[in-house]
Amino acid sequence: MKKNNIFKTLALVIGLVTYTVSFAQCDTIASLCDKHITSNFISDGQDYRSLLLDDEIAEFNMTLYGGSTYRFAACSGLEDGNLLFSVFDKERNLLFTNKDYANSAFWDFKITNTLDCIIEAQLDPNNLASGCAVLLVGFKQK
Repeated sequence: MKKNNIFKTLALVIGLVTYTVSFAQCDTIASLCDKHITSNFISDGQDYRSLLLDDEIAEFNMTLYGGSTYRFAACSGLEDGNLLFSVFDKERNLLFTNKDYANSAFWDFKITNTLDCIIEAQLDPNNLASGCAVLLVGFKQK
């Protein structure tokens, strides 16, 4: 019985340490990614984050308001180009993918009409097998 409790406690401690280290990694990546939200953009105040393994895909839902220009910055790892991101409308029509632009770490979107969209992010299988995906969103100051 005591061995079982010790094992459970040890497993819990290892899990908490792993969780803490993983989010520390995400904090570092978010700080590096923040350089793409330049001074003429205001952050939406959200950090969209997900820990990904292999071919997992993170999905983020958001509303983009008409008459605004948004910048999406997508990062994983310590170098740009490791995270693939795609933007879909609610009917899953592909509106944009950075795969068509050499995995660009950021892209600006001028929104004419308000749009509910889905952003999918996944690691580039040629670069990373696992890691933290960070998506930052900013809107242009008028």
